[in-house]
Amino acid sequence: MNNTKITATNWYPDAHLMVTEVSGLLDLSDIEQWITGFHTAFQQLPDNARFKIFVNLHGFKAVNLEAHKKFRDIVPLTLADYGWRTGYLGLFEEEAQKMVFRNIRGIQCVGAAHAHQDETKITLYQTSFSSDREQFFTDPATAEAWIRSLPL
Repeated sequence: MNNTKITATNWYPDAHLMVTEVSGLLDLSDIEQWITGFHTAFQQLPDNARFKIFVNLHGFKAVNLEAHKKFRDIVPLTLADYGWRTGYLGLFEEEAQKMVFRNIRGIQCVGAAHAHQDETKITLYQTSFSSDREQFFTDPATAEAWIRSLPL
């Protein structure tokens, strides 16, 4: 695995696209740094905006269970704040039933692309949870091209 750590989130207003990238072998402090940046990026969204998101986890591995646990809920819980039910919540239906979906400041997520290197996981997610507005990929470039082409 590449030793480079990436924990970046950027808002691209012209494309109505949020891109978060998490890669490398990350510990708890790396995850906390990413969480801060992730939430900060969402503050850049204008009121009543509609946006798409690309969650690029290709190359990500948590250094331990504590770091993994800290990471795993952030994307689905944050997107729930913008009205989006992440497809793979179907794996955790009991927990998903307890989630609150809303649209903070009238902002709405309207599409998601996810990339990860685990082909078995991605195949399961794509087969079981994909839709015309959410797809799962092992190739980040293909994922980004798909989400950029998705109409609002």
